[in-house]
Formats: sequence, C-alpha cells, structure tokens
Amino acid sequence: MGFFAPPPVIKTEVYASLPKKYRDPSKRKPRSAPRFHHGIDSFLEGPSFDREGNLYLVDIPYGRIFRMSPKGDFDLVTQYDGEPNGLKIHKDGRIFISDYKNGIMELDPRTAKIEPLLEWRHTERLRGVNDFVFSSSGDLYFTDQGLTGFHDPTGRVYRYTAQGHLECLLYNAPSPNGIALSPKDDVLYIAITCAAAVWRMQPTSDGSAKVRLFTQMICGGADGLAVDEAGNVVVANVQMGILWLVDKKGEPINRIQSCGGDMTTNVAYGGPERKTLFMTDSENGQILVADMPVSGKLLFSHL
Repeated sequence: MGFFAPPPVIKTEVYASLPKKYRDPSKRKPRSAPRFHHGIDSFLEGPSFDREGNLYLVDIPYGRIFRMSPKGDFDLVTQYDGEPNGLKIHKDGRIFISDYKNGIMELDPRTAKIEPLLEWRHTERLRGVNDFVFSSSGDLYFTDQGLTGFHDPTGRVYRYTAQGHLECLLYNAPSPNGIALSPKDDVLYIAITCAAAVWRMQPTSDGSAKVRLFTQMICGGADGLAVDEAGNVVVANVQMGILWLVDKKGEPINRIQSCGGDMTTNVAYGGPERKTLFMTDSENGQILVADMPVSGKLLFSHL
C-alpha cells in the first residue's frame, strides 16, 4: 500500500475474549495441528454469523468450534480431531468448515455432529483447505493452500457447485488463502498470503479466466477477506496488525488498525445493518470490532 497517500485510520476495540476456562493448553489433542507450537492456548479464525446474530468461530490447533452470543458469551459447540480453518453457514442452517487436515466438513449445529463432506479430488486428497465463500446460488468456492508458496506455486482454487460437482478454477496459486465474491458474484477475490496480495478473476468453470492483481501490500501476508455492499474489499494484512479497506479498483480507502496483536487473521460484517466489522485477533484469543462506513454484503446464510 506504499504507492498511495496514507488513508484515514479506523480504530478498533476489543469486543470479547475467549474465557479462561477454554485456555488450558494441557487439553490439547495429541494429533491436532502439529504446525502450531505446544503451549498456545487458542488460535481463533473463521468468523461467521448465523441468522440469530451468533458468531461462530473455529480454533485451529484444538479442533474446536465456538459460538459467541451477541452479548459476547462463548459456548463450545464441539471438539474433534481436525484443524478447522474457516467456517461458513448455508442458508438452510448447515455449517460448513474448511479443515486443513480433513477437507470440507459439515456440522449440524443442533446435534453438534460433524462429518466429512469433501476429502478428495479424483484420486488425490485435498492438500490443506483454508477458506471459502458461498455464492448466492449456493456454489462453494474454496482455497486449497497446503504448504504452497513461491517455492511451490501449485495452490488451488475450487468451486463445489450446489449440484455436487467439483471444479478446479486455479491450479498455480502460491499460497491461496482468503476468498470472497463481489456483490453480484461476478468477481472472485483470492488472498495470496506469501505475496501480501489479492488476485481477482471471473469465477468461470473451466479455469480459463484471466487472473489479475487486484491490490498489493508491501509486507506481511494477505489472509481473510470480506466485501461490502458497495463492492469495497476488506483485506486482513496478517502479521502487521492492519486491515485495509480498498475500493473496487484496489485503491486503499481506510487503514483499520488493530488494538490487539499483529495476527488479525479474518473478518466478518455483523451487528445492526451489518456495519460493524468483527475481526479475529488470533494470537490473543480476542474479537475486535470497528465501525465501518458501508454495510457488509448480505451473505448466503441470510438470503
């Protein structure tokens, strides 16, 4: 973002924090999340609201799914042998989880039963699913990041259609992470972590769409994305404690400054008129909020 005039700063504040009873590292499952160091008490990600205003969150290293009430109270929905990285809610109430270890999972919020939905493409296992987004038609777009990067630019972006067909849209992305759709679902945005950039493309089914650079940050990484009704995009500049609000052309409008740690990883619009931005401060187990100028895009869960 160093090529533009400094944009106005939007301040954040702490909305809620994971309670102490959920922060005991000794309860870590032996097989969960070897990429996280021992002793970490949580790593919150994947914020997503249901129709009642509850915010669902994943906790990657412990395989936990939390539900936070509008008052900021936490409940543990379930814990399982996995590494949940992202979470989105279907308009029928089902909860979909992108699991780095297991692929795409499906959670019934009433019974807390969780089971695999999508683990393979042809004869190959998914390499490490990161994040996803529903289109208004019910198609599910997701990033398959794994350990890809500049050294191995083979990360993939898929579309799993509402009819149950899996289509590979990109197969050469270096570390694809957050993903979002424009208000009309005609532009797909993909955060490329190792490049601290966001790509854009038309969401075609045959992988032939031209991919362009949408916006570029100068350091850190690109993580979670969210879109508002005007087509502006929030980009979590992870490891920097910054989020950027950029317009449809990719130019910065506002700098959203974390009042917590540097690992502000993912975002969701919520609150009255969807004008509050909720952010996961992953290293501190907190939820930060900021007042935004435009309402967030109405997601598939609320259609």
